[in-house]
Amino acid sequence: MADKEEKDNPKGSNGDGPPGGAGSGTEAQLNVLAQYVKDLSFESPGAPQTLQGPGENPQLQVGVNVNAGPRGDDVYEAVVHLEAHAKSDTGVIYNVELDYGGLFRIKNIPENMLQPVLFVDCPTLLFPFVRRIIADIVRDGGFPPLMLDPIDFGRLYSQNLSKGGDTPNGPPN
Repeated sequence: MADKEEKDNPKGSNGDGPPGGAGSGTEAQLNVLAQYVKDLSFESPGAPQTLQGPGENPQLQVGVNVNAGPRGDDVYEAVVHLEAHAKSDTGVIYNVELDYGGLFRIKNIPENMLQPVLFVDCPTLLFPFVRRIIADIVRDGGFPPLMLDPIDFGRLYSQNLSKGGDTPNGPPN
């Protein structure tokens, strides 16, 4: 069916450029150039005792932050920093910290939309990989995998702006 549409409209779906949507070159673009672990730390100071049971009153705290900035012409880096601290009355069960980054090519985005793209769209694309790495490292540490709930980076971004942050370095923890 796509071949038929291209034959009927050789300039593409919008009629102003070549097939495939390349258009006039003014369309907004967000491309993932690379994804990588910048820093990863897992500590389980109470092992092997904590592997036998979490102890009384186990608690888990999870915090997330996003940092972003330019890395070249139309290239930006966004880094999701995630910390998870599990403890009980007997002490630390485990601590895990991850900085997971991505390089993105962002073109033809209005200046007023660049910050939301960097602090909402980019971390949203990275989060499934962050979630998998955290689950795997906690499981590899001998504990049940930590399956993080999805994060609404748009809501966190809005909350951070409403707190008076004109140029946020990321959503609050």
